[in-house]
Amino acid sequence: MSKKTWALVAVALVAALVVPLGVRIAVANTFAFDEHRASIPVTDAVAAGGTTPDAHTGGRLDGVLTTPKGSTGRHGLIVFVHGDGAANATRDDAYFPLWEAFARAGYATLSWNKAGVAGSPGNWLDQSLADRGAEVAAALDWARTRPEVDTQRMGAWGISQGGWVLPPLAARRPDISFLVLVGPAINWLRQGEYHTLAGLRDASEEERQRALRAQAANVAVLERGASYPDYLAAKVDATPMTQDRYGFVLRNFRADVTPSLARIAVPTLLLLGGADRNVDTAETARVYAETMRPGLLTERTFPGATHSLTRDDIEYRSEDPWVIAQAVVAPRDIYAPGYLDALTDFASRQRAAR
Repeated sequence: MSKKTWALVAVALVAALVVPLGVRIAVANTFAFDEHRASIPVTDAVAAGGTTPDAHTGGRLDGVLTTPKGSTGRHGLIVFVHGDGAANATRDDAYFPLWEAFARAGYATLSWNKAGVAGSPGNWLDQSLADRGAEVAAALDWARTRPEVDTQRMGAWGISQGGWVLPPLAARRPDISFLVLVGPAINWLRQGEYHTLAGLRDASEEERQRALRAQAANVAVLERGASYPDYLAAKVDATPMTQDRYGFVLRNFRADVTPSLARIAVPTLLLLGGADRNVDTAETARVYAETMRPGLLTERTFPGATHSLTRDDIEYRSEDPWVIAQAVVAPRDIYAPGYLDALTDFASRQRAAR
């Protein structure tokens, strides 16, 4: 063959490989819901339990409302509550498979950028957990004005820190008819200690004890309400928190969900990862089972799943190119087997019960 012929063959081979992959990626990233932009006012949320949330959000939340693909009429709604970190409304598209799972059960979903994220006004690090609860209250109030939302079937999904936000709110809001909680902790300080030790699984006992002493010194600084300069002067963290982060922790480190659990009066799905390095899931399962009213709690632990219920420790290797490729080529498959079906099944049961 001539060089020109070889070049044409090479191009054909590349096309034969790339085009099907591109089609597969396109199909894998097509989800069974429709997206709508949402702008949610929050100035009235103070009355719902927050503390001047408008000062932290600029008076609005920028979000995404999804509805089941091609459907019309009214749908139940599931409000999404993020965990820690600077999350945009889609959590960098990681929520798409979850929204689709709920859409299969006939539910719309509503999520929004944290304050200061993706062009939204405000700063989420200026918030307390009560402020975040006020945001959820504002979102529910907004949803009640929407013609596509069935206000008799509104629930909430929350992950990690969302487990401190939603139970107190559910106890006050009769329009929250069910909860889905993923990887929630019980107590902020115990969760921090667990997370510290989980990162030292292969360390010596001396290293672990040193880390616990540093943790205790950090807590002592918080307990006395130290200013940021005093925190820096104490040198309790090898890598100090930023001033904004320190303020966020100082406002929220006393969080403990236990008193709120007995006041939950709606069906609650508790989903835990057996390989969670952030949260002591055994404690979470025990406290929820001992504290919630009988008959309301459904708990499921996924062996080998991470804090976010991804599979095979994907969450802890998020910078690995192979993990990134998996998320692009097969976004639904990054989650623990059975997780998405569990969401659909639970939401379908709540729909049938109404």
